[in-house]
Amino acid sequence: MGNSINSQEETQDSVPIKSLYNAIWRWHFYAGLYVIPFVLMLSITGLLQLYIGVIDGRDGEYISVTPANQIQAYSSQAQAAVQAIPDGQLVEWIGQTNATGVSVFRVKADGIQHMVGVNPYTSEVVDTWIRRDGWYDLLKEVHGTLLIGDTGDILIEIAAGFGIVLILSGLYLWWPQNKAEYRNAFVPNFSDKGRPFWKSLHMMVGFYGSIFTLLFLISGMAWTGIWGEKITQAWSTFPAEKWDNVPLSDDIHASMNHGAVKDVPWGLEQTPMPASGSDAGTLGLKQGEEINFDNIITFAREIGYKGRFHVNFPSKKAGVWTIAQDSMSNDSKDPMSDRTVHIDQYTGKILADIKFEDYSIGAKSMAISIALHEGDLGLWNIILNTVYCLSLIFLAISGIIMWWIRRPAKSSNLSAPPAMAHQPLKKGVLVLIIITSMLFPLVGLSLITVLLFDIVIIQRIPSLARAIS
Repeated sequence: MGNSINSQEETQDSVPIKSLYNAIWRWHFYAGLYVIPFVLMLSITGLLQLYIGVIDGRDGEYISVTPANQIQAYSSQAQAAVQAIPDGQLVEWIGQTNATGVSVFRVKADGIQHMVGVNPYTSEVVDTWIRRDGWYDLLKEVHGTLLIGDTGDILIEIAAGFGIVLILSGLYLWWPQNKAEYRNAFVPNFSDKGRPFWKSLHMMVGFYGSIFTLLFLISGMAWTGIWGEKITQAWSTFPAEKWDNVPLSDDIHASMNHGAVKDVPWGLEQTPMPASGSDAGTLGLKQGEEINFDNIITFAREIGYKGRFHVNFPSKKAGVWTIAQDSMSNDSKDPMSDRTVHIDQYTGKILADIKFEDYSIGAKSMAISIALHEGDLGLWNIILNTVYCLSLIFLAISGIIMWWIRRPAKSSNLSAPPAMAHQPLKKGVLVLIIITSMLFPLVGLSLITVLLFDIVIIQRIPSLARAIS
């Protein structure tokens, strides 16, 4: 960045700290202390998930067979899958990704979810494996919970919220202060040396990646347990009231999920499932037509399903047949083609038909942003996510390098940007705290805790203040 900002920072210790810039810088530093380990973890696990998904797939989509002229009856394929797993119960069918792909069946036995790849042309079992038991799924658990359940989820949600604080404060620090600084505001200054050079790169990467970071943080937070599940998702979930006079189950759509990898569109997870066993619904399978697996797939294609889609089998007396296709499950590269159809297992009537255009604005936004977040939209999305994750890793490392250069030699102190003793809280910082607290309550609570700790304890205990100064 511009030389005036660099010189301003390098004389911090001898100049009274009265500017909003320095107050924002101090909060940027504090937020970074907490966020950097999470940024590195999320970026590395995200990259590994991305490329495991690309190379190996998530649900057997890259297992290949030699195509033939005729596909065997789907009931025959299902029978082969069940026979491969003793005492197994069919849960789900996942269609072929292309002509060389296998039919994948999820079969439950003794509480374990097995996956069975079946050659659709011969009904022979090609491969079996335990679902959600691979490297992708382990990384997904680390990415979402740190392998410590709800506690990890909360810690990551706080980190994501502080990440938003980093974006807002970083943009303020980046903002040119005069005409001379505009020249270096959008292009790194490669003539600089030492800390100014690293700062110039740090600011450029942070500025150009800020929109993507905000999108990725919000889409990731939308699946967290507090801001996501309790607030955002609850407001944006699909209203079951749109299904006229259809009986509802005690189960919600999230009951079809299994493990850390989600199978159900975000906007439907909290929506109650419809229930079979009434005269409700609209025209579905033809009257008198047997309601079985083969006819369900035939019907799915008749009503517009193309390419890869899923069929969930009824699991209870009131359970339904569910036909689903969404980009989040790698069925397509177009989130706007999402569709979920529920069919009464006794009457064959359609109980619900939910398309992308039926989603709320929040659910539509999440359908697109989650697919983007996971790299599901094609090669360009994979390249974008790769560059983005590498840029986050660079931001974390360059932040550490700048701190290391700035800290006094051989100092054991934290070397935080110094605070003005007995100085009132800057209005800009207060506004930032209020806005963030309203949008993200858990982050707001953390910010207020840190603020009180800084004002009430750190600034009143000289030895502690020196340790972090």
